[in-house]
Order: sequence, then structure tokens, then C-alpha cells
Amino acid sequence: MKRMKKIAVLVTIALVAFSCSKDDGNNDDTNNQNSADQIRQIATDGTWRISYFFDTDEDETSNFNGYTFTFGENGIVTATNGSTTVTGDWSILDDNSNSSSDDDGNSSDDDDFNIFFPVPEDNDFEDLNDDWDVISVTANKIELTDVSGGNGGTDFLTFEKL
Repeated sequence: MKRMKKIAVLVTIALVAFSCSKDDGNNDDTNNQNSADQIRQIATDGTWRISYFFDTDEDETSNFNGYTFTFGENGIVTATNGSTTVTGDWSILDDNSNSSSDDDGNSSDDDDFNIFFPVPEDNDFEDLNDDWDVISVTANKIELTDVSGGNGGTDFLTFEKL
């Protein structure tokens, strides 16, 4: 009888310890989705400009001087410079398949900021077409990066709120 009580106590302790775990894995999708929703909300709140664009081995920020970007809630991105307007698609996707873990084993968020302008390959806006990885987002700045599969170069794209 004493042995059964000891086993019951040990099982209870194990269950309590397991249920109090800091990361039970059940909230990853919710946390990531909340992050994607927050990024989407920030992007659609206002007008933006490209403050930095580094394409593999060259700073190409000046290619977008004078353009303002509006990310619509309908998934349409509009770039305007005077009478010139370029329209494309944008979205934020939560990409759990590429999640990584930190030293504590906690899953890190991996959101993709997708941009697509239907333009010819020689158009500067074609360089923005990608599924950008989100580096950081604040109310006034969105920092993105992409490692090219073909040439292995790293691109950086930063939008700042006007």
C-alpha cells in the first residue's frame, strides 16, 4: 500500500511539473499569428519610404528616392512618386516551417513579408519581389532581409514611416 502511495505521489508530481512547463508547444501558432497580425497592422497604418535597400553587393536605396509606399488591408501595395504609380501585392505569412529555437529551446517567430510587383525583370521594383524575412518591426520601421538561393547574397530592405 505504501508503495502505491509513493507511485501515486511521484506520478502527481511529474504531471504537475509537466503541466507547468514554460513552453508546452500549444501556443506557438497563436503567438506567431499574433506577431503576423501585429506586423500587418503596423504596415497598413500609414505611408512608408524605403530608407535602405542593399541588393546582394550594392546599395540601391537611391533607385526608390521619392517613392512612398502604402500597404493596403486588401493586400495591394502602391508605390507613388509624383504622377508615377506602381502597384503590386503584399502579404504577411507566418512560416512555422523555418522556425528556429534559441538556447532555451523556445521557438522563435519566422514571419515572411511578401512583396510582388508585376514588372519586367529590368525594372527596379522587380528587385523588391521576394518573401522577405522579418528582422524587426517597430511602429516606425520595418527591417527585412533575404538570402538569395541562386547566388547566396544577402539583401536588406528597410521601410521607414513618413
